[in-house]
Amino acid sequence: MKILIFGGTTEGRMLAQAISERHKDRHSVTVSVATSVGAHELAGINSIKVIVGRLDEEEMVRLFVAKGSDGESDNRSDMHLPYDLVVDATHPYAVEVSANIRSAAVRTGVRYVRLVRTDGRTEDEGKSVKGCDAVYVDSAASAAAYLAKTEGRILLTTGAKELGAFREIPADRLYVRVLPTAEGIAACEQAGIPYRNVIAMVGPFSSEMNAATIRQYQIAWMVTKDSGKAGGFDEKMEACRETGARPVVIERPKECGLSMGEVLALIG
Repeated sequence: MKILIFGGTTEGRMLAQAISERHKDRHSVTVSVATSVGAHELAGINSIKVIVGRLDEEEMVRLFVAKGSDGESDNRSDMHLPYDLVVDATHPYAVEVSANIRSAAVRTGVRYVRLVRTDGRTEDEGKSVKGCDAVYVDSAASAAAYLAKTEGRILLTTGAKELGAFREIPADRLYVRVLPTAEGIAACEQAGIPYRNVIAMVGPFSSEMNAATIRQYQIAWMVTKDSGKAGGFDEKMEACRETGARPVVIERPKECGLSMGEVLALIG
């Protein structure tokens, strides 16, 4: 089976690793990641191919489908699919990317499955948020609207793409943790974040590291997505419990899909 995984996440790496270890002689695996950081995280996994770069829907269609021998036909019967299965293991908040993958799969006829991350609030019987006095909102914009009425320093751990939502909050209140890439730093510059307030690191982070960051910068509020165990959500909540910082949690979009075990069983 020829498998294409859209990854850049812990699940994507774990799935590629599992297939490589169990079935390297039976299946070929290609992993598509958005950034060089995602590619670096895949280093050391044998027998996989990595594609680096953000793809829109049309680029995905071209990736999914190889033309017939004449190189011109758009008739699906004249096409062969270079992949037998596409696995969407992108971040649970990457709604637009997932929609593009699904649409490209439908258009080309390639088999598609969604690998769903476990919800952080239901693991360990909800211990992730116990004692945190967490505020739950439905979007980055809602988080910004809530925090605009508060005081104190804010740690944003939601990624560079969400910075625009917080433009109405004074930039000197914002401390931003982003990937150490040119794209991440450029987003901080565009948002007017002071350089001393930019924390460029690769996670996920331990509770000790989160707590140290909160103390170092005297953070009153931590904005996070409900990224589950794989995304270090529990460690963020533990740090908030320990330091007294209040988490503002952007709730996860509802979705359906398969667990890691179910995807591996499907691949066989």
